[in-house]
Amino acid sequence: MSDLLYSEEEEALRAALRDLLTDHCDAAGVIARTESDAPHDLALWKALAGGMGLAGLLIPEELDGQGATHREAAVVLEELGRTVAPVPYLTSAVVATEAALECGADDLLSRLASATVIGALAVALNVPAGGAHQVARFQDGGLHGELSGIADAAVADVLLVPADDGGLYAVDAAAVTVVPRTSLDLTRPVATVVLDGAPGRRLGEAGPAVRRALRAGAALLASEQLGLAEWSLTETVRYLKDRKQFNRPVGGFQALKHRLAQMWLDVAGLRAAARNAADALATGEDADVAVTVAQAYAAPVAVRAAEEALQLHGGIGMTWEHPVHLHLKRAKADSIAYGTAGAHREALAELVGLRAP
Repeated sequence: MSDLLYSEEEEALRAALRDLLTDHCDAAGVIARTESDAPHDLALWKALAGGMGLAGLLIPEELDGQGATHREAAVVLEELGRTVAPVPYLTSAVVATEAALECGADDLLSRLASATVIGALAVALNVPAGGAHQVARFQDGGLHGELSGIADAAVADVLLVPADDGGLYAVDAAAVTVVPRTSLDLTRPVATVVLDGAPGRRLGEAGPAVRRALRAGAALLASEQLGLAEWSLTETVRYLKDRKQFNRPVGGFQALKHRLAQMWLDVAGLRAAARNAADALATGEDADVAVTVAQAYAAPVAVRAAEEALQLHGGIGMTWEHPVHLHLKRAKADSIAYGTAGAHREALAELVGLRAP
């Protein structure tokens, strides 16, 4: 049986990453970016991907990657979730990378590992693994059509586009038109990708590549949701210890202590589910079941924790200047990313043979 506790190497990675994010990803800066035309923090991405080599965690060493496992990537996403960092780590270093690994696209993987390009899978963010999704039309040697709901398309250099001939094509972002769309989560914007005869290089079969990519995305999204929930709990406890009414800390009020205790239990359960999903991907044991369990549990917990944080912060929590709204919006957006909790519960029922009558 796998050990789901964090290893010394994973804790060291967390500490180094948290130090970097403390210095370069403050809440005020993230909020300011959401009000600008450039929500992505490319300087932070360069520090993460190039300076720390995190873009290549899942890529073999012979392709300039780190040769690590999904467990280490999960630690990264926990910390990025805590700060709601506006970087394309999940979409490029996990989802696009997994699709390229399935296709054996060694040259693209080397560029992704070295952070010379940012990749994005041109499948809508809300599509679960194995779910129906839009495809481009391959005609006269080029790709045509509109693909909507593509996360981080605006900052991608290479788009991995599934086509109606069954292939997955690498398309230069300069050859397509990216139309930004209004997104609830301003730190992970979505866009429509318009292809009008765009040339593409066939990497392999789209079916298995897309399924592998979306499964990994769903699994490691649970770690991001864990980071969101942990931040909500930690910051709420800290605030309630400092905030006083009737000359005593409000955190000592019995009703609030009960709500905090429930948040702690929910987060503890989410940690176990998220760690199990990451470990299952790393070992290949019961990965489908582990991923569906994690996502069936993660979304409601992350949303509820962020909602509780907003309410228990009182008036200050309702302001634009306080970062709790960033976490609530990310939690809400994550709740439909790579399949809703309900869709994952249905998938889990099929996997374990407990379909509804």
